[in-house]
Order: sequence, then structure tokens, then C-alpha cells
Amino acid sequence: MKNLKSKSAFTMIELVFVIVIIGILAAVAIPRLAATRDDAVITKNRVLVASVRNALAMERQKRILRGKFTQITAVGDGTNVFGDFYVGNVDTNTSVLEYAMTSEDKKDRWHFSAGTGKSGRDQYIFKSTLDDVAFEVVSGKFECETSKTNNTNANGCKQLTN
Repeated sequence: MKNLKSKSAFTMIELVFVIVIIGILAAVAIPRLAATRDDAVITKNRVLVASVRNALAMERQKRILRGKFTQITAVGDGTNVFGDFYVGNVDTNTSVLEYAMTSEDKKDRWHFSAGTGKSGRDQYIFKSTLDDVAFEVVSGKFECETSKTNNTNANGCKQLTN
């Protein structure tokens, strides 16, 4: 008779034990990675809000230096959320952001809503996990709207402006 060599292999119990450990590690790691992505989205949009505010301030200063004291009333329209500066309904053909937002950003996070804010002002709404956070151009400044009537969240305003 032939002498059979013994083969070493994993038992079924060892394999099940390893799969259970991998499952536990995945259950702990996946929620932490998801929270990190949300933090990155909030941080990116916090920078975007700061950029829009800085652009408004610079445009206001340029106008003062030119002797024009008309207030900026909007920073975009339905086709481009942060497109050009507007005075009343007149486009000034000056871009708010140097690099325009991608269509993915506009579709997923930022939305333009004409005339739905206080006193008929346009709103720029950030769709977040907290709630919709609405911004308006008020007296030439990009301000977060925290009133309950507009279904916005004061906590969301704090996250995007602090």
C-alpha cells in the first residue's frame, strides 16, 4: 500500500472564526469611514461659503473704488448657483467664483431657489444630512437664514459658517 502523506488544511471552525472576526472589524470601521466622508463634505462647503463671502466683499470694494454704490442682490441664477453678481435683475458678467462648481456639486448639494427667501430674495440652499441650510444675499452679504418658516436648521448654519 502506498503511504499517504497527511495534508494540512484549515478546519471549518477556523474559517468561520476568521470570517466572524473580519465581520466585527468591518462593522466597526464602516461607520467611522462614513462619518469622515460627511465631515469632508461639510468642510468643503464651509470653504465654498467663505469663498462666496470673500468674493462679495471684494466686488463691493471694487464698486466703491469705481464710485458705484449699487448693492449686490444675488450671486447666481437657476443655471449656475454661484454664477455672476446681480444688481436687481441685471447681470454684471463678473464671475463669483474663479473656478465654477461642477454640475455634480450643484445637483447633489447646492440648489438655487428664486424669490423664496425673506422679502422675495433668492435663496441658495445646501442640502445636508442635518437639514436644508438656506443662504441669502442680504445687504450685499451672503448670510445664513435661520428662520423656522424656511425649514432651515440653525445647527446647519453653525456648521457651515463657524
